[in-house]
Amino acid sequence: MPELPEVETIVRDLRKKILGRKVEDIWTDFEKMVKKPKNFNVFKKELKGKKVKNVRRRGKNILIDLSDNKILLIHQKLTGHLLFGKWQKIKGKWRAVINGPLKDDPMNKFLHLIFWLDNGKMLALSDLRKFAKIELWDSQELKESEDFKGLGPEPLKSNFTFNKFKEILNNKRGEIKQVLMDQKAIAGIGNIYSDEILWEAKINPLKDVLKLSDKELGKIYRAIRKILALAIKLKGESISDFRTLAGEKGGYDKFRRIYRKEGKRCVRCGTIVKKTKLGGRSAHFCPKCQPI
Repeated sequence: MPELPEVETIVRDLRKKILGRKVEDIWTDFEKMVKKPKNFNVFKKELKGKKVKNVRRRGKNILIDLSDNKILLIHQKLTGHLLFGKWQKIKGKWRAVINGPLKDDPMNKFLHLIFWLDNGKMLALSDLRKFAKIELWDSQELKESEDFKGLGPEPLKSNFTFNKFKEILNNKRGEIKQVLMDQKAIAGIGNIYSDEILWEAKINPLKDVLKLSDKELGKIYRAIRKILALAIKLKGESISDFRTLAGEKGGYDKFRRIYRKEGKRCVRCGTIVKKTKLGGRSAHFCPKCQPI
């Protein structure tokens, strides 16, 4: 699933491409992807003619601020990613009109939602498993919604201080990896970057939050800021389905240290990396660098 760095990568690129543009038409072959309003025809009618005022991120959500105080919320979920370009339908399938990754990469060919813009360009959602969520909200309604209000702080904001981080963990119980992935605690961190952060900090993902010292908390806090900022700079991780707006792979994979490295040697100490299960998710760690 795209996490904070991947979503931020898409948001920054969208700002360069769609600000000031109007939505002229919308197509889908999977109406259930649109969760709000439930009726796709209503969604289409309300969205057509709207102008893009801003693009921003909250947690793993892409928020496109539109005219008439509307917000288009896109959560890419497990295998979704937005693409920008031009496509044409050939023998019932959408094909990119320009050579390159939009045309050549198989992960960019599962188009299930397309927005036509007033400059002739198209914004498309490729989603292999069709889990992505699309919603159209009134801005105030979204701001007051329980799910939105329940999101934790943004870990790269200036107000996410070390004291704030400690305060969050003081109210939590359980393994540190689980807490880092809890969107109500901290917004945006998922399976990949929780592993990378904890390897960087030399903390075992199974360690109980209550047993972490202030020194260990400091290591985790600094690792959060360092790893997320680096991943954004490198345009995210594409070990699975994620691609940038141009259809290209992100560059973080060259710097991936622990996630999905089980059976290989730790790049820091040479010990064989292990994998375990934690709350239905995987956790990768070095038994020597990250002792329990």
